[in-house]
Amino acid sequence: MNFKQIFALFFVFVSINMYSQTKQLNQDILNHFREEYKNKSDDYKALRNALSANDLNSITLNRDIVGKADYNFKYKVKVTGITDQKSSGRCWMFTGLNTLRPYVINSKNLNNFEFSTNYLYFYDLLEKSNLFLETCIETALLPEEDKMYDWLFKNPIGDGGVWNSFANLVEKYGVVPKSVMPETYHSENTAKLNKVLSSILRQYGMSLRNMKRLKLASQRIDNEKIRMMSDIYRILVLFLGEPPINFEYRFADKNGNIEDYKTYTPQMFFRELFPDYKSDDYVMLMNDPSREYFKMYEISYDRNVMEGKNWKYLNLPAEELKKFAIASIKNDEALYASCDVGKQLNKNDGTLDLNNYDYESLLGIKFTMNKGERIKTFDSGSTHAMLLMAVDTDKDDKPVKWMFENSWGASHGYNGYLIFTDEWFDEYMFRVVINKKYLDAETLELLGQKPIVLPPWDPMFCADN
Repeated sequence: MNFKQIFALFFVFVSINMYSQTKQLNQDILNHFREEYKNKSDDYKALRNALSANDLNSITLNRDIVGKADYNFKYKVKVTGITDQKSSGRCWMFTGLNTLRPYVINSKNLNNFEFSTNYLYFYDLLEKSNLFLETCIETALLPEEDKMYDWLFKNPIGDGGVWNSFANLVEKYGVVPKSVMPETYHSENTAKLNKVLSSILRQYGMSLRNMKRLKLASQRIDNEKIRMMSDIYRILVLFLGEPPINFEYRFADKNGNIEDYKTYTPQMFFRELFPDYKSDDYVMLMNDPSREYFKMYEISYDRNVMEGKNWKYLNLPAEELKKFAIASIKNDEALYASCDVGKQLNKNDGTLDLNNYDYESLLGIKFTMNKGERIKTFDSGSTHAMLLMAVDTDKDDKPVKWMFENSWGASHGYNGYLIFTDEWFDEYMFRVVINKKYLDAETLELLGQKPIVLPPWDPMFCADN
């Protein structure tokens, strides 16, 4: 080793030692980084040229599996047509309605049918506004430094949700066909409406909070809140149209048979189509390895309707979710399900596979966090709800791959569907909603536990969009 090499090593030692003491990115440590890169720059040149001019996924796409997706499934719920949520975060609402839609299409022998998502969206925003303002009054005496205050005013409203939000709406407001209350520009492009409502609600919420802190009479505060809610109703009508109190409708089947017109309320329409539906017959199952399994949990304030159900779930290993989901699919009942859809998604062929993209080889870094660690560090969580409606199994009836019916339109993925491997299920599937009749006795018994109450700002509890 010559003098120049010895001096260079000494310089590196001094730079790193200084960085360890000061924690500052000084010029010496930056020079060290540059020298480290320079020593291998020839190895990185082609990668840098490719990456600086191309999309990351196009470079890391695993060519060994491209074109090899198998779109055949042994067990598949009969569904018809793909819905499209457009530029909105209403996937949970589309998915909830899509669990009901196959029954209507099959029982009425229709070519297709779609419920009005705009109708439920109107009441979702109205109810969320009421809940927000009431919570501002309820928590008015908390200081601004309190975590609850911080969470509340950061999240006054939005179009995301989970299954319990859907159940709260249909049981209170019923449903209507899409033709009765069609989409508007702002129901399909929700960002501006959400932004406007958020500003108004923050202003109104602060006003009600101040009234409560000044110890004004409760009736005066309630009257002011009613005035505010009247404003919110008017704004929603301007953006979305006014939901019907009653409407006329008739079904026409694929053979040309046409029913007589009937006059319905939305609640009557829902009950006529689903006379036995009870949301209590369904339970949300979660796979969250960052928390203890076989326990019930409830997320406080995680609902959209004042008197509605909070987000409540039973936490189970992934294999348990699979077992019950397979039972439901085999009995021709699709499931509400949600996942981290952006992870390893190949939009072109509609596949979710842990081997779709090889970021590690390109970047020279191993991604070693497990599912629980990704949840705790906000690196992964449920981002999107879809209809789980097919599973393929091997000769021993063990799951190999699964299929979602998505709500991004028929031009996305595989004709509107997404296919995912069983290994991807383990890593990025988070929850399914299932009829209790498909659960075993041991699991049914677990549902009787008193839930452990968790705060709404927990890293696991982002809404589906």
